[in-house]
Amino acid sequence: MGMIVTGKVTGIKKFGAFVTLEDKRSGLVHISEVASTYVDDVSAHLEEGQEVKVKIIGIDETGRIKLSIKKAMEPEVAAPSPRPQRQQFSAPQEKGPPSFEDRLKQFMQDSNSRMSGLEMYAGKKKSRRARD
Repeated sequence: MGMIVTGKVTGIKKFGAFVTLEDKRSGLVHISEVASTYVDDVSAHLEEGQEVKVKIIGIDETGRIKLSIKKAMEPEVAAPSPRPQRQQFSAPQEKGPPSFEDRLKQFMQDSNSRMSGLEMYAGKKKSRRARD
C-alpha cells in the first residue's frame, strides 16, 4: 500500500473507474478519489484507455484494490535537511469564513445526499403501490 503505479482505465461507472495496473491486477478509483475538486461525472475527467498514475490506498479483505488518482498527484513530503534549522514560532492562524468554492462543494454534497434519499423513498413508495 502507498505505492504509486501506472494503470490503464478499463471501465467507467457512475461511482468511479476501473483501472488495470501494470501487474494485470485491477482496482477501483472511487468517484471521490478521481480529482481534488468535486466530481459529478467521472467520464468528464477520465476516458477508457487513458493511462493514469494511481496510488494504492487499500486492499480489502476480499482482495479488492482501492486506488486514488488525487493522492497520486499530491506532492511528496520533502526529506528533512541534514542541518537543523532555527525554529520559528508564529501565532496560530485562524481559519476565516469558508470560501465560495467550499460552500458550493458542501451544498452539492448535501443536495446529492438529499436527492438520493428522495429517490430511494420514491422507489419504496412505488413498490408499495404495486403490491396493493
